[in-house]
Amino acid sequence: MKKLVLFFVLLFVLPTFSQKEVETFTSARLGEVREITISLPPSYTKDSKKKFPLVLLLDGDYLMDPFLGVLNYGTYFEDFPEVIVVGITQNYNHERDTDCQTEEATGLPIGKGNHFFDFIGMELMPYITKKYRVAPFKIIAGHDITAAFANFFLYKDNPVFDAYISMSPELPVGMEEQVPDRLQLVEKPIFYYQSVCDSDIKQMQEKIKLLDEQVKVLNKPTLYYKFDEFNNQSHYSMVLSSIPSALYHIFSFYRPISPSEFLEKIAPMTENQTTYLINKYEMLDKLFSIKIAVRLTDFKAIERGILITSNLQEFENLAAYAKKVYPKSMLSDYYLGVMNEKIGLLERAKKFYKDAYSKEPIGDLTKEMMMNKIYEYKEQ
Repeated sequence: MKKLVLFFVLLFVLPTFSQKEVETFTSARLGEVREITISLPPSYTKDSKKKFPLVLLLDGDYLMDPFLGVLNYGTYFEDFPEVIVVGITQNYNHERDTDCQTEEATGLPIGKGNHFFDFIGMELMPYITKKYRVAPFKIIAGHDITAAFANFFLYKDNPVFDAYISMSPELPVGMEEQVPDRLQLVEKPIFYYQSVCDSDIKQMQEKIKLLDEQVKVLNKPTLYYKFDEFNNQSHYSMVLSSIPSALYHIFSFYRPISPSEFLEKIAPMTENQTTYLINKYEMLDKLFSIKIAVRLTDFKAIERGILITSNLQEFENLAAYAKKVYPKSMLSDYYLGVMNEKIGLLERAKKFYKDAYSKEPIGDLTKEMMMNKIYEYKEQ
């Protein structure tokens, strides 16, 4: 609990990166005017070609601020990419109840529930993707009845959303069985997060846990699933725990290599450490349509992994990748120098350090450092 309190204290002392704009949207499907709130990332106006993943919030009037807080925190530490956030207001006149209307016998949307589903898929999403630079990766999130309603987008053959954040969903009849079936059938990669707390109604807990049990047995490499069960929290306070857990799960591929990732995945590797790094950044492009320069800290993590295993020939692969990513820098020649130094070929090491000296410094690699290496071997 102390960690949670510290987390949200930090949220409020960090600068706010996103600006919110409120728009009114006239929906032909609903036959009414609805309010939406849009938050664009800070670099949106700086780069006219860059596209951003989208987070669509049901219950946006009370989920927007906590989501923005966690997103601001994560982007500050480069754990998350910048995103566009859109929130649908649903609590001025209890719209959420009629928006999420379902048929008691089938559990499927009826009446205004059907119209609200069409409003999102056929009106709002096309409007947002046309007006703003939205990347293909899209997230939808909701709480209790809106969380359950978001699942209906999984029932389409090609779901418009790629990630689902379902917080204490109040599942209609049959959904605990239908969602696992749909997750199994959907062909594209899907991120799915759901949570529950011990203060939720018992019947809700039972259905959520049954859904969890059935999803966990699915043998599907393109399904990225996480389930949280929170104790000693209310139906509403658990939202503040669910949001960071869900976002860190969804954007786990985006984060720099962490100490735990290094210890669990890279340190035990005896070969192909460079392939791990290449795959990490290819997954960013494949899953999120995000292209970013390979972080120097990630190069350092792979370098450390190679040294731990003494798989020194792997430095050739790392040097080749460094030359591709940073062709004008001294990084590639530096790694070839390190490899030859470690295997005792000091003259060859000196040659590569000389080549590195003629290239551009990068990170903590400087011309002074290369010169020191050269004179060190000259003396020897």
